[in-house]
Amino acid sequence: MAAEPLKTLFYPFEAEALPLPGKDARVLFLGAEPGFRLPAGFEAALHLVQGFRPHFRALQASGYIVTPRVEGSGFDMALVLAGRHRGQNERRIADAIERVLPGGLVIIAGGKDDGVDSLRKRIDALAPLDGHLPKHHGVAFWLRRTGTEAAATLRAGNPDLVVEGGFKTQPGMFSFDRVDAGSKLLAANLPHDLKGNVADFCAGWGYLAAEVLQRSHGLTALDLYEADFEALEAARLNVHGVIEPRFFWIDLLIEAVERRYDAIVMNPPYHSGRAAEPGIGAGMIRAASKALKPGGRLFMVANRQLPYEQVLSAAFASHAEIARDGMFKVFSARR
Repeated sequence: MAAEPLKTLFYPFEAEALPLPGKDARVLFLGAEPGFRLPAGFEAALHLVQGFRPHFRALQASGYIVTPRVEGSGFDMALVLAGRHRGQNERRIADAIERVLPGGLVIIAGGKDDGVDSLRKRIDALAPLDGHLPKHHGVAFWLRRTGTEAAATLRAGNPDLVVEGGFKTQPGMFSFDRVDAGSKLLAANLPHDLKGNVADFCAGWGYLAAEVLQRSHGLTALDLYEADFEALEAARLNVHGVIEPRFFWIDLLIEAVERRYDAIVMNPPYHSGRAAEPGIGAGMIRAASKALKPGGRLFMVANRQLPYEQVLSAAFASHAEIARDGMFKVFSARR
């Protein structure tokens, strides 16, 4: 998320289109991201909600109260930073409407490139808006809670899902409406003799971990690492078997992995917002190397165009491409 939508969100206060909340007001901020600047005179107590671990840690380090999931009610005002995922945006707006006091303001903002104009029109059709303002390549709009009918409609339109194989997901998660094709290719090429301590890095809602648990009978431990809090909570529902998995909400690029593994599987992300960021996958490869025991094996999938071979050569004793299709390639590597 660029810094622009954060500026847009607070612009109505700066433009005096909305009154600043009082010092004793409680303000809920859903989808909060680091880097926002409060307008002069904005002294209300903020309660931030952010389930993406890197953002959560950055906000916490700035001294804010942050939770990975919305808590509490009776807020005087709610702020919602909208992103690219329509379903996630609408569920957050529903949360905001339900959590503010009757008559409480809900202010939403997002970037024009992320479809905020369409979002504004959908919300206006459900609950007439009090106003809107364009600024910083985005739009802010706001409404007052007059009931919870709009929230109920938004929730009904964006339910939790059950995808192929009975996996539970919800809007906003990576590949929330289907099993990712890259993960499928990796799963199809995993050896059946995985044993000992195994980890799934960037586990998402648990597809690869579930496949490992089903295919490999020599496991002594299976650990899932994921930066998206809600995806990890879904994985708790999706991954179960004879071995009781362990779940770690962690930023693998920064936070140390304490355990050591005989094998790691992973489908690392390679985007930050809309921009391709191969450095994320490279960092995950290095994190996997550090977390493996000597002789331990990594199995990973990547888009064909991503240049991970050099990173694998530097971080591992050996590596090989073991499969590919029109979009993805699968690597194995040994520490």
